[in-house]
Amino acid sequence: MIKRAYNINELIKPNKVLIIYGPRRVGKTTLLENFLKDTTLKYKIDSGDNIRVRQILGSQDFKQIFEYVEGYELYAIDEAQQVPSIGTALKILVDNIKGMHIIATGSSSFDLSSMTGEPLTGRKTTILIYPFAQKELLNLYNRFELKERLEDFLIFGSYPDVINAASKKEKIEVLEELVGSYLLKDVLAIDNLKSSKTLMDILKLLAFQVGNLVSFNEIAVNLRIDVKTVAKYLDVLEKTFVIKKLGGFSRNLRNEITAKAKYYFVDNGIRNAVVSQFNTLENRNDTGMLWENFIFMERIKKLTYERVMPVSFYFWRTYDGKEVDLVEENEGILSSYEFKWSKYKNNNKTRELWNSAYPDAPLSVINNENYLDFVL
Repeated sequence: MIKRAYNINELIKPNKVLIIYGPRRVGKTTLLENFLKDTTLKYKIDSGDNIRVRQILGSQDFKQIFEYVEGYELYAIDEAQQVPSIGTALKILVDNIKGMHIIATGSSSFDLSSMTGEPLTGRKTTILIYPFAQKELLNLYNRFELKERLEDFLIFGSYPDVINAASKKEKIEVLEELVGSYLLKDVLAIDNLKSSKTLMDILKLLAFQVGNLVSFNEIAVNLRIDVKTVAKYLDVLEKTFVIKKLGGFSRNLRNEITAKAKYYFVDNGIRNAVVSQFNTLENRNDTGMLWENFIFMERIKKLTYERVMPVSFYFWRTYDGKEVDLVEENEGILSSYEFKWSKYKNNNKTRELWNSAYPDAPLSVINNENYLDFVL
């Protein structure tokens, strides 16, 4: 068993809700179950998929809800986003039952955040779980072994079921099931999205544009749909943890681009499953894209799990094509990074231009030799 970055014992508090959310199949339920095995608290655990649970918690009937959890010190609910007005139900519990501990998990930031946001203001702690981070896998492999397996991470990603798969064939089967049976169904279930074909077409276009500026108009023209539809699908894909948006950075210099965005996949394996491409690195021409996607998401995981947030993330680009892959802003302090698969591919012109504009944030190059210090 690989130890996760979070320790629920350190996060759970009486009369507060601990919300655990993230993509499906990344280990939220496992994290919860492992905590419950060892807790001394008397607990009750439910699933939001249960119709009876939805009826009780969705009723907003104080007496019925109190009777339902009477005698328990901890109430845990998995897939909480399935319960109507779940935020109000959890607020009733934490506000009225002294010493009550509550844990809620969910697989959609769109549903869970909107349902628990305002009712639980000041009453919740929220943690986000991704597929395994390099930082977590360091509990299983040492640094040398992580580097040895780098190609696997670039191609197959780091979902728990993928890491545990015994063969390449099994890894591919897991990823294909994730895309077909979990991610896309979740996305289509939200906001009444209708077309799985449109969804897959958008994802395929994004898969071939990792690290590049994405134009809503270009996607709309290619797929013969309107721009609003493109925007809607991309928004939901981000809120269901399939992709992550990166906006442009600017201090209002006239030659900087900020209007467009980049999109990365939350997991490399999902990106490759979308385009059915699992060849080795020597037999593909998108290694640079895979590297950029991998390093960006591993950095996000690291800073998220260390709870360094709020850190703001951007890319930087000029109209003549000079570009910095990642700019981090933390309390007004800037850090900047270029992601290069090979240590020999450095862009001195970009470095000079960036350093001239932002001399207090010298540009660092992250390559396949020094990357572990950046993500661990």
